[in-house]
Amino acid sequence: MSREVSQSDLDCIENQLQRPPRDVHAIAYRCPCGKPAVIETPPRLQDGTPFPTFYYATCPRLTAAISTLETTGLMADMNNRIAIDPELSGKYFAAHEDYLASRAAVANDVPEVEGISAGGMPDRVKCLHSLIAHSLAAGPDVNPLGDEALDKLPKWWLDNPCA
Repeated sequence: MSREVSQSDLDCIENQLQRPPRDVHAIAYRCPCGKPAVIETPPRLQDGTPFPTFYYATCPRLTAAISTLETTGLMADMNNRIAIDPELSGKYFAAHEDYLASRAAVANDVPEVEGISAGGMPDRVKCLHSLIAHSLAAGPDVNPLGDEALDKLPKWWLDNPCA
């Protein structure tokens, strides 16, 4: 599906967020229904504000499912595993590097966010929304903890379109 952003996409995202979206660079992932679910936002907004969250989940069904997952203790479990599993820790660090490289491909001149990715990467888990958004945008086998969390979600898109 197209990564380009149409006016229809922007209208959909505004409906999803219940506010006008800010500086949407691309649609990073579309739900199977075709609606935007994850957007890319440049690391510096048009008003000059630094914005480190490159991948941002917009679909309210997706974000609600992630919020529910965050209440299960999964993040604490992931943090414990990162601390004792060097292989997982290394893969998670590589996910952090992928996130930074993808953002730098859009704009690499934002020193305020240099080295900062999202979701707690590279050494802790503090936001499954960011990790799952990264997994959806980058595809499988890039962010191991985002993939793991994504696998635990229900199929949020099945009941109704995501807008």
